Amino acid sequence: MGYADAVTANIRLIILRELANTTGYASNDSVLRMVLAEWGQAVSRDRVRTELTWLADQNLVSLTALGESGAQRVMLTESGLDVATGVTTNPGVQRPSPGRATAGMPGLER
Repeated sequence: MGYADAVTANIRLIILRELANTTGYASNDSVLRMVLAEWGQAVSRDRVRTELTWLADQNLVSLTALGESGAQRVMLTESGLDVATGVTTNPGVQRPSPGRATAGMPGLER
């Protein structure tokens, strides 16, 4: 796996873990963009939406348009939660580190 692929897989894991840690397992693309920047992955809104579309194509999140602005509501699916916590894997998403897969996730701590 090259550097660009590793960065992409990391971005996707950050998104899934953020949704797993969010009440209601949902957020929007703007908030997720800010969270990515906090984790050292400052990317464009277009890049966030590209990754969200990929995650939706993998059935790891569902997307709902919020009006005509192009903003999106993002909801974690059960499959996405499984990947975020390391129960299952997806070749395009970084696997959580051992012992950190459920860290900070209410009801999922070991």
